[in-house]
Amino acid sequence: MMRRRRPLLRSAALVGGTAAVAHHAGRRSAEREEEQYEQGAQDAQAQQQQYAAPAPAPAAGGMSPDAMQQLQQLGQLHEQGVLTDEEFAAQKAKILGG
Repeated sequence: MMRRRRPLLRSAALVGGTAAVAHHAGRRSAEREEEQYEQGAQDAQAQQQQYAAPAPAPAAGGMSPDAMQQLQQLGQLHEQGVLTDEEFAAQKAKILGG
């Protein structure tokens, strides 16, 4: 008498099917983790940009704070008599870019 082997085929199919489900579940879990990592990296980059020191804004008249400081020093030197009127005008023109 021959035995039927159907129960073995069913259990093999069950094992194979379970493995496939587990594989896909693990794959989806890895995809979710990767998405969360990328989102975290984007959030960190946005925070860095938000808190980055802004470039110094031009002051009144479109001059940078550095140019204003140089003009003040020139003015003091001119008042003290270190610079002549011509020297002061030449240096002032250089600073102002004209």
